[in-house]
Amino acid sequence: MFFMDIFCHPLWAALSALLALVVRLQRRAIWDPQACSVRLRGKTAIVTGANTGIGKFIALDLARRGARVILACRSESRGTAALNEIKQTTGNADVHLRIVDLSSMESVREFAKRILEEEKALHILVNNAAVSGLPRQMTKDGFEASFATNHLGPFLLTNLLLDLIRRSAPARIVTVSSLNHKRGKVDFSHFHGDNLVYSMDQVYNHTKLHNIICTNELARRLQGTGVTANSVHPGVVMTEVMRHYPFWLRYPFNLIGFFFFKSPEEGAVSPIYCAVSEELEGVTGKYFDSDCSLVLPAPLARDPALAVKDFEFCEKLTAKL
Repeated sequence: MFFMDIFCHPLWAALSALLALVVRLQRRAIWDPQACSVRLRGKTAIVTGANTGIGKFIALDLARRGARVILACRSESRGTAALNEIKQTTGNADVHLRIVDLSSMESVREFAKRILEEEKALHILVNNAAVSGLPRQMTKDGFEASFATNHLGPFLLTNLLLDLIRRSAPARIVTVSSLNHKRGKVDFSHFHGDNLVYSMDQVYNHTKLHNIICTNELARRLQGTGVTANSVHPGVVMTEVMRHYPFWLRYPFNLIGFFFFKSPEEGAVSPIYCAVSEELEGVTGKYFDSDCSLVLPAPLARDPALAVKDFEFCEKLTAKL
């Protein structure tokens, strides 16, 4: 009761509110989307995982700028709710929902086929969707579920849409990675669920490292085409990415996150920066942090020979599916 009395004291409440305000002000990014006047009327964009969290706010910003926005979501009900909210908030009726399960290569191919049939151009592709904390499980394609969802699905989607993106140049590919990639490792047996340690977010870390490695190789292959490919760390964000973790772990995470982590809207800033800012015109093969600053990724992510090997390995894995 003594501690409850302290926590309920008006002075404690005031100090907590002040702390929260100070922390929130300190975590603002350098670049402000509201101050960016770039318009996207006549442009088409796809955002994966756009029904919630960072993805929804990225899609909302692109729609507010006048783009034709396609929400690539796994859940039709949640995607529809996000679709209606974005339309109502922005007044942009040219926002559409398309269903895709990135853990299924068949679903990715069906989604890409529909996009290629319906769309005449694609100027912005934001690979945002990801999962963390999944238990050990395999997809019907024989891939470890997190690797399929976080890396192979987006990898295949990007490559299937690449010709359309090239024809739409100048265009941008933005892959949402994580600072956690620095704790990741490259072991190609991981893709099939072998030699993996399911401890905290270790598997997630590995997938986020592969995101950057393959994005850098893609950027190299796209040199001179007018298409750029960059990866970005959105910050430590309060999203649903931890929904698969047990309650005892999510609760303290959410409690601490209330004070120190970014909101989904704040986490969307750096991916939006990579997608629309004029100063990044022509900039490719780079990694940006949550403050929209250009930084160096982990040494493994900067190894060009490894990048070629990783990219070709992923091509072989997805080519037959």
